[in-house]
Amino acid sequence: MSDMTIFDALGFHWDRATLPRTVPSHAMERVCFHFHKMLPEYVWDASMLEGNPFTFVEVQTLLDGVTIGGRKISDQEQVLNLADSAKRLLAMVKNGEFTLSKPVFTELNGIIARKEALEWGVFRGEGQETTYSPQVSLGEYGRYAPLPTRPGAPDLNRFFETGVAALQECEPFERAIAFFLFGALQQFFFDGNKRTSRFMMNGVLMSHGIDAISVPASKAQEFNEKMVRFYLSKDASEMMGFITACHPAAEVILSSPKK
Repeated sequence: MSDMTIFDALGFHWDRATLPRTVPSHAMERVCFHFHKMLPEYVWDASMLEGNPFTFVEVQTLLDGVTIGGRKISDQEQVLNLADSAKRLLAMVKNGEFTLSKPVFTELNGIIARKEALEWGVFRGEGQETTYSPQVSLGEYGRYAPLPTRPGAPDLNRFFETGVAALQECEPFERAIAFFLFGALQQFFFDGNKRTSRFMMNGVLMSHGIDAISVPASKAQEFNEKMVRFYLSKDASEMMGFITACHPAAEVILSSPKK
């Protein structure tokens, strides 16, 4: 499959020559252990990208089963949803159940966006709401409008199937990051698209023995600014580089030969 065919299937493009050819891989047990050990940090990073006010210590406390006073219930539920979805993703990878598929994608969204989205765990148009089409705020640049919501989500389902099929042509590291951007751009769900797509990205990585990636809370503003440029240009090269630089083994990866 040519680069243009892949790009057409996903709705965006990137400079494939800048991606690394080699990425450190490990035994599945090692990768899963690392993810489990870092889970509070992953959850906190993800919540900070959503503007959640919980501190890292508060996230750790909440994950230990102790509620936090003085915080909104909705903020607390968002953190718990992220933790539950991370644990479910880990179980899927450990048990060999993770696949880059709609059932896994919708199951994770059903946990991540629980009680937060208009509907969760279904593509836009597959539930009771079949006409509302959300847009992504780009701040001073206006709004980004994805495919409109239609009853039964025929366009979204077709786009998803075509996109996932095209991604099979990519190496796991490239496929993982590209899927995150694919999900973020096409907005398959009413909410939680970036969060769910990052979990899918990490599922692809861990399933291939590659450590998961977390966007550090300290880089939240940089992440958001680069995502705005991605939505505007449909050029993923900058975001590909940014996500790669967030990998735990970024120094090794970035110094390796390119494609």
